[in-house]
Amino acid sequence: MKLWKSKIVYSDKVNKVDEFTVGNDKLFDRDLIAYDLIGSIAHTRVLGQCGLLTNKEVEQMVVALDSLLDDYGKGCFHLPESCEDVHSAVEFKLIDLIGEAGKKLHTARSRNDQSLLDIKLYLRDKSLNLLSETETLFNVLQDLGVRYKDVQMPGYTHSQLAMPSSVGLWLGAYAELLSDDAEYLFSTMKIIDRNPLGSAAGFGTSFPIDRDYSTKLLGFQDLHINSMAAQMYRVRTERMFANAMASFASTLSKLCSDVILFVNSNYRFIRFPEVFCTGSSIMPHKRNPDVFELIRAKCSELMSLPNRLTILGNNLQSGYHRDHQLSKELLFPQVAVLLNCLEMSAMAMAEIEITDTVSDFSSFPTLMTVESIEKLVIDGMSFREAYKKISSEVSENEYQPEGRSSYTHTGSIGNPGHAMVEERFRKVVEEMRREVKPVFDSTLF
Repeated sequence: MKLWKSKIVYSDKVNKVDEFTVGNDKLFDRDLIAYDLIGSIAHTRVLGQCGLLTNKEVEQMVVALDSLLDDYGKGCFHLPESCEDVHSAVEFKLIDLIGEAGKKLHTARSRNDQSLLDIKLYLRDKSLNLLSETETLFNVLQDLGVRYKDVQMPGYTHSQLAMPSSVGLWLGAYAELLSDDAEYLFSTMKIIDRNPLGSAAGFGTSFPIDRDYSTKLLGFQDLHINSMAAQMYRVRTERMFANAMASFASTLSKLCSDVILFVNSNYRFIRFPEVFCTGSSIMPHKRNPDVFELIRAKCSELMSLPNRLTILGNNLQSGYHRDHQLSKELLFPQVAVLLNCLEMSAMAMAEIEITDTVSDFSSFPTLMTVESIEKLVIDGMSFREAYKKISSEVSENEYQPEGRSSYTHTGSIGNPGHAMVEERFRKVVEEMRREVKPVFDSTLF
């Protein structure tokens, strides 16, 4: 059953072509059923407002579509094998329910603007899911950072001992990165969260529809104004969202690399309960940080996604192309992966144990060289001469640390700025939740 064919023909060749062109589309369209129904309800109201449907037809169609939405919520709405995609399934089910009036649903729209609308609504909800998971992990890292703000630890550059740091500074750094990731996501959603409905096949329609009305009904922040521009946001939308996801993935990957290093038996700065580790089939002493290694691997794979989407949509002229269909199977699984990685990171980090080894600097005397230089500078020596003096002492194995200095500036060991990061993050969360509306909270219901 195809929306665009007036005569159904069956043959081995037709079946093979159908199988190839549909591909995995129906598999990922299952994630869009609710959004296609919601978009159809909004479109029905728009058609009624401009006189293309009678009030009776609008009421009949909305009630039927709402019942299909209820069926979906109960797990009773399935995409028939005979249907090409979610759009045809919704339309044919509507026709089955209400007869001839259901055939008017596709008036003034195309599967092009339907697909883009469904994806945008899907990503709007997923962006709020990402925000919630980010908030959980942020809270864990913030709480740990505040709890251990006075616990000093070695800092590293080039994977070599560098200067004194602290557990609070280390974990607080990742809390701030997550805050930036959330802000990046919010900024991305300000562009993505625009209404494409009514752009039809990319050239608008001669019907007198009110696109501002559907924008309001569906709770979008704004409207894609130009119909061709709206259509050019297919794959562009997915790529922008993937870039925001890649920012989160970069933060998680780096955090996991730190954890894997610091839990190592040569460091022993931290440890985790056995539930987050796996053993060896041959070495009974092993406790492997597999959870963190897998998060790192999954996030590394996820960071390739923007490039894959760029290649998919690159060098295509304006308008719709069937190439766009593949964006869903690239993006949708990775959304689930990132949500899972954020959840597992929060679960594991909440159980982190900081060991006494982390603050034992007796084996790292040269960790204090910069502090020694700074003390000489405070006593009146130029920085360059102080550097030469301490460097010479290190070379001659004569260097002796004199104790630890105090740090007062914002973002330092003594003043890591947890409250400032907290305030910044809460502001982003509050603004995003105010501006990006949950799809099911729209004025349709």
